[in-house]
Amino acid sequence: MGRMECKPPLEIASDAVSNEKFDQPIDEVSKPCPSEYSSILTRLHAGYFRISLSLGGQALLLKILSEYKRDSQAVWHAHSVLPSAAFLLLWWLAVVTQASLSLLYALKCFHHFHMVKAEFLHHVGVNYLYAPWISFLLLLQSAPVIASTTVSYLVLCWVFAIPVVFLDIKIYGQWFTTEKRFLSLFANPTSQISVIANFVVARAAAQMGWKETAVCMFSLGMVHYLVLFITLYQQLSGSNRFPSILRPTFFLFFAAPSMGSLAWSSITGAFDTTSKMLFFLSLFLFTSLACRPVLFKKSMRKFNVAWWAYSFPTAFLALASAGYAQEVKGHAATGLMLLLSALSVLVFLGLMLLTAANTNILLYEDDPILSYVNNSKSKSSAAK
Repeated sequence: MGRMECKPPLEIASDAVSNEKFDQPIDEVSKPCPSEYSSILTRLHAGYFRISLSLGGQALLLKILSEYKRDSQAVWHAHSVLPSAAFLLLWWLAVVTQASLSLLYALKCFHHFHMVKAEFLHHVGVNYLYAPWISFLLLLQSAPVIASTTVSYLVLCWVFAIPVVFLDIKIYGQWFTTEKRFLSLFANPTSQISVIANFVVARAAAQMGWKETAVCMFSLGMVHYLVLFITLYQQLSGSNRFPSILRPTFFLFFAAPSMGSLAWSSITGAFDTTSKMLFFLSLFLFTSLACRPVLFKKSMRKFNVAWWAYSFPTAFLALASAGYAQEVKGHAATGLMLLLSALSVLVFLGLMLLTAANTNILLYEDDPILSYVNNSKSKSSAAK
C-alpha cells in the first residue's frame, strides 16, 4: 500500500483552484495531514445527517408496519413478532443521534461559519443542507408520543418545514437565474434530496389536515423532480465529474418517487393510481440499479459515511411497498412488501455494524465535501 501524501496548505489551496470547476473530475483531491483536522467541528459536514436520516426512515417504517398490522391482521400477521420495544429503542436512538449531530453542526455554524458557507457553494454539499430538516420531520412523523392533531405537532412541523421552503427559494431560484449555477451544470444525483424534502413536508402537512399546503409542496417537488430526472437522464458526461465515492447516492433515483407515492397517498387518503405509478417507477429504478453492481464497485473499496445513502432510500421504497400492499391486499403485494422490508432492515443493520467497527476512520475519510471545505479554508488562510 502506498502512503498518503500530505501537502502543506499552500499546495492544497493551489490544488483546490483546479478542482473548483465542475467540468473536471474530482475523484482524487489532495488530503491535508490529519493534524489539520484536529477539531471534530472542522471534519463534520451536513452529509453526516445521512445517518440520522436513515435512523428516522427505519423508525417510520417500523411504526407504519406495526400500525398496518393492527388494522389488517391477515396482511401483517408476519410482523406480529416485531416488538414495540424495538421501535421505541430505534426511535430514541434516532433522536439522540439527530440531537448530537445538530448540536455539533450548530457549534460549527458559530465557530466555523466560513466552512458552512463553503458547503453551500459545493454542488453536492449544498443538497445535504436539506438532510437535517428531513430527519426532524421523519422523527416527528414516527414519534410514538405526539399525535398529528396536537398543537405541538403543528408548531414543530412548521419549525422544521420553513427552512426547507427557504432552501427551495434559494436553490431552485439559482437553477434558472444564476449563470454559474444553472441546473444543466449543477445537477447531480444528490440534487434529488431537495425533492425528497418537499415530499416529506407535503406528507407531514397532509397528516395535519393542511391539504392545500400539502398539494403546494407536492407540486413543487414533483415539477422539480421531473426536471431533475430528465436533466440527469440526458447528462451523458455527468459521471466524469461526480466522485465515485458518492455513487451510493444513485439510490436517490428511486427514493424520490417512493416518498412521492407516500406523500400523494397521504393527501388523497388512499394509495390510488398516481401513488401506484410512482411506486412502480421507484421499483423499476431500484431493479435497474440492483442489476448493475459494477457501478458501485469503486465506492465499496473502503467504508465511508456515503454508504448510508443505501439505507434511507431502501426504507422509503419499503414504506411505499407497505402502502401498496395495504391497498391491494394480495399475496404478491404482501410478499414484495416483506422482501423489501427485510432488505431495508438488513442494509440498515449492516451499516450500523460497519459504522460501529469503523468509528476511528469515520471522520477521517477522503470525502469530496470535506476536501472542498478544507481546501477553501486553506485558500482563505493563504490569502491572508
